[in-house]
Amino acid sequence: MAQAPSFVWNINPGRIVFGAGSVAQLGAELAAAGRSRAMILTTPFQKPAGEALAASLPGQVAGVFAEAAMHTPVEVTERAMAAYADMGADCTVALGGGSTIGLGKAIALRNGAFQIVIATTYAGSEVTNILGETRDGQKTTMRGPEVLPEVVIYDPELTLTLPVAMSVTSGLNAIAHAVEGLYAQDRNPVMSLIALEGIRALKEALPGIVAAPQDIGARGQALYGSWLCGTVLGTVGMALHHKLCHTLGGSFDLPHAETHAVLVPHTAAYNETAAREELAPAADLFGGRLGPGLWEFAQSVGAPLTLRELGLKEADLDRAAEIAVRNPYWNPRPVEQGAIRALLGRAWAGERPEQGE
Repeated sequence: MAQAPSFVWNINPGRIVFGAGSVAQLGAELAAAGRSRAMILTTPFQKPAGEALAASLPGQVAGVFAEAAMHTPVEVTERAMAAYADMGADCTVALGGGSTIGLGKAIALRNGAFQIVIATTYAGSEVTNILGETRDGQKTTMRGPEVLPEVVIYDPELTLTLPVAMSVTSGLNAIAHAVEGLYAQDRNPVMSLIALEGIRALKEALPGIVAAPQDIGARGQALYGSWLCGTVLGTVGMALHHKLCHTLGGSFDLPHAETHAVLVPHTAAYNETAAREELAPAADLFGGRLGPGLWEFAQSVGAPLTLRELGLKEADLDRAAEIAVRNPYWNPRPVEQGAIRALLGRAWAGERPEQGE
């Protein structure tokens, strides 16, 4: 009998409210937490939804702040902090995806605000103790219990209007969290099972959403998978893939989910030989080779396949590779600038990756 592995696992606390129609429980969750002046956070695009949510909770909302932006710019956070104080708010309710959730975390980092998240994409950051902030074109990441949301509401009905293209890239973003969790330096058997189940759920759900965007079953399955993948992201360390995404997002302003979607087949292929045993169960879900299989899956659901179409210039590839190898995250395969430049070149051109590249 094989010896059980040794590991350390710190479990993030949090309350999860999951199910169709569960957004209706927000008022009760605010009351249970002793909060009565919530500041609702949204992006400019989701402002009408935030205002409608506020109108549904008379006497429990202080106001709506609708300036959340990708990569959590510090200047937006500073405006939100001023609005929080002016409103006399006593908590935040983040309605949306990674941009809005990141703003809520940035506020909590500064003033300890109680956080409720209503997740409307598949990003998964709502169940992590991770905050990435951007200042002067550089994105920095920190972990700490002070940025972990206290309550997360998952209502598949709220994702029915999430555009198919955004659903696909957001789902691939979540898959990337789980793939890296499988070979994380601090991985553990339970997280590996959760990661694999999250990947399986999203692999099943995304084609269903593409075929029938109003399929509540597929939407619920995707939200379930994103919760699992986000749990992995918040529990174990990430590696090369996330370092590259932070580099391209923070320094070149590439869109978050789309960048994850383009890169994950390439980063999986880069690490597949070095982490063959750890990645084998996930590879089996995609035909036996994870990098090429993920690329073909992304192509089949209409995901972007090139960094070029996201706005990265070919002339920026050398600089991106140079930034990415500064202070590298732990990775199962050595992070070498030439190899990273080649990986980025293939991702820029949209070439199908091969195992071990």
